[in-house]
Amino acid sequence: MATTETATTLKRRARPPHGELPPWETAELPAPPPFSFGNMLRVIGPGAIMAATSIGGGEWLVGPAAAVKYTSSIFLIVTVAIVLQVIFNLEAIRYTLYTGEPIYGGIMRLRPGPRFWAVFYCLFAFFQLGWPGLAGTAAATIFSAQMGYVPGAGDQGSLVWIATALIALVVLILSFGGTIERMLEYFAWVMLGVVFAFLVTVNTAFVPASHWWKTFLGFFQFSGLPQPIDWGLIGALAATAGSGGIGNLTVTNWVRDKGFGMGARVGAIPSAIGGHKIQLSHVGKVFEVTEESLRRWREWLRYVHADQIWVWGLFCFLGMYLNVNLATYIIPPGTDLQGLAAGAYQAKYLAERVWPGFWFITLFTGFWILFKTQLGNTDILVRTITDALWMSSSRLRRWQEAGIHRIYYGALAIISVWSVFALRAASPIKLFTILANVAGLVLVVAGVQIVVVNRRFLPRELRPARWREVALLVCSAFYAFFAFFVVGDVLASLFGG
Repeated sequence: MATTETATTLKRRARPPHGELPPWETAELPAPPPFSFGNMLRVIGPGAIMAATSIGGGEWLVGPAAAVKYTSSIFLIVTVAIVLQVIFNLEAIRYTLYTGEPIYGGIMRLRPGPRFWAVFYCLFAFFQLGWPGLAGTAAATIFSAQMGYVPGAGDQGSLVWIATALIALVVLILSFGGTIERMLEYFAWVMLGVVFAFLVTVNTAFVPASHWWKTFLGFFQFSGLPQPIDWGLIGALAATAGSGGIGNLTVTNWVRDKGFGMGARVGAIPSAIGGHKIQLSHVGKVFEVTEESLRRWREWLRYVHADQIWVWGLFCFLGMYLNVNLATYIIPPGTDLQGLAAGAYQAKYLAERVWPGFWFITLFTGFWILFKTQLGNTDILVRTITDALWMSSSRLRRWQEAGIHRIYYGALAIISVWSVFALRAASPIKLFTILANVAGLVLVVAGVQIVVVNRRFLPRELRPARWREVALLVCSAFYAFFAFFVVGDVLASLFGG
């Protein structure tokens, strides 16, 4: 009897803890293709989606606005932010490689349980991404190209109608592709090519080398923050230097849908047209740690590092650098870039100072930068809500027997209708500043949670090095610093301080 009890106890201890969600099933870790440059180009993809989404509001709007107002000397903030967010992404993906679940699955396994964290992150996702500021700024580029001038206060009605049409176009694009991740990936690579072709060409042709060097130094030196300081703008700069909050967490959904690691064992979110036969499990699958599975694990990590460091991280840095380099050269210092014409200022000053033909070319590029980010942010918001509900509610899963895509497209419809009304709430750049600062708060909370999730649920052999855990906590502290001053500014404005 004693022997039987001992064996049962040891078996119970051998099982990995699963927290507040059902235990994982066990399956074999798929073998990735042998690591090579050609295979890397075929396998990576989530980083491109993230980069296409990231190089938008932060790089085209907030970065230039901050640089023109304060000069590029404060942009060490951006470099630090991108490095910390790369580590954040890698450690969130670590959980997904092992379980096939997005990091939300790990977070919902923590107390007080899945329903609490599902509601928590759905609300944060809404407050961060439920404001269609980028659709409004993309509308400004279309309006300017059509009318020949940047919009003013009297043109807001026209901008709302154009932005409404763009929101409808987002819904249409997200309805095709087999899996939504695949459609976004194709779209991302094309847009990255268009955007960087323009930025590299214009900067190389018209910005002198001395200005390139001055801008570059600003990303690696820090001379202090000028006073008075707009903490809302600086907080937005720190958050949107990368993906910002919910976007960083959602890379794990794209990693799962792409089939990295154990993501290949659980399925993906299918598109409305062309993807009905794809299924998605609400609980992940884990693998037993053996010599062979560890070899495969290390190989998957090589692909993840390539995807996040050399695609996402590098493109984020170059996107911000090239936009800031161009803006600080062509736009007079101190210019306010936060009005209704945000998104069209680069075209105005390039056309005036370099060549009139740049009016349309720059507006075309600006439109794609902003629209593709609106597209990506919409997917991030709806995907977060969908996965949170799918994983946390057995009742909803029984009700939606036809599949997870019904939840996704139901949420997409509701969010799209809301966005049409929200367009009238404030200027697009003000809406974007709100969502960017909420993103910083998400990074504060989630950085700590990822440390806890990986320590609690991953086998010891798969856990990160201690320095990575410390870096995650530094990431949380970094964004807590900005959040403290942003909240202080808001309270001061409310109470007349």
